[in-house]
Amino acid sequence: MGWTRTRAALCVIFVAAVGGSQAAPQPNGFYPPLPSKAESAWAEYLKVTEYRINHELGAPTRFLALDFAPTALADRQAVQRGEIPVAQLTTRWENGTTVSVPDHWVHHWRGAVLLSGVKLDRVFMRLKQEIPGIGTAALVKAEIRGRQGDQLHTFMEVQRSGSAIGVISYRYVYDTLHTVEFTSLSPTTGKSTSVATRIAERSHLGTPEERDATPKEDHRFLLRWNSYWRYQETAAGVIAECESITLSMDPGFLLSAVGARGIAESAAQDAMTQALVNLRAFFRTPPVPSPAR
Repeated sequence: MGWTRTRAALCVIFVAAVGGSQAAPQPNGFYPPLPSKAESAWAEYLKVTEYRINHELGAPTRFLALDFAPTALADRQAVQRGEIPVAQLTTRWENGTTVSVPDHWVHHWRGAVLLSGVKLDRVFMRLKQEIPGIGTAALVKAEIRGRQGDQLHTFMEVQRSGSAIGVISYRYVYDTLHTVEFTSLSPTTGKSTSVATRIAERSHLGTPEERDATPKEDHRFLLRWNSYWRYQETAAGVIAECESITLSMDPGFLLSAVGARGIAESAAQDAMTQALVNLRAFFRTPPVPSPAR
């Protein structure tokens, strides 16, 4: 079988494997819905992760998640040099077993970047007014749709693209809604949390028929998306650290055998890294002037 036929066959298998299931709506209002067991397991993954994060934030001498890793010193030095150290994380129960989501994959990554020459109050002020990275390859469109104190409601159109085993190209575009909340912890430390409440894959891209995908069309490549940010002001600027946790559906043995999980992991890692690159570029440019009234 030639590569063209192989590519077509794998694409058909992919749609059949991950696009054909439809779960009943869940009461929590998140979209797309998940099967009840997966929804409960995802909630457990977040609960255990957030317990660990809150414990770390209460530590007297360490603050960033990287400070609790065996590579803490090397990672701190890398950030100060202008690098973006990235690590894959796994949330585990106290007995060491992984908190898993049945028939789904959790993609959990951590990265940090230095925003040179800025203060924490300026970082928070700008992030409450503008969304970094608009117009880039990863973030097509974005806008703040509502504000309530330190909480924002945002819209983002994001893109995930790449290739599988060097043969199958993919490009997925999603319209997403997020609730973002900022919290100052001290004059030099703070955090923010972003939770995607709606993720809608776009179908028939670039045609007059473009619209939200139906449940059968949805590839279930991006089903949930939480981001946990920490900000620490230092003499050189503010270190911004992100833990990004996304969820995709396990498409089954056949696609797993040809590297589907690696594709999903790579996409999650690349998206988080790009967000940090965009954030750094954002703080190297002046703020957008407010429109005249």
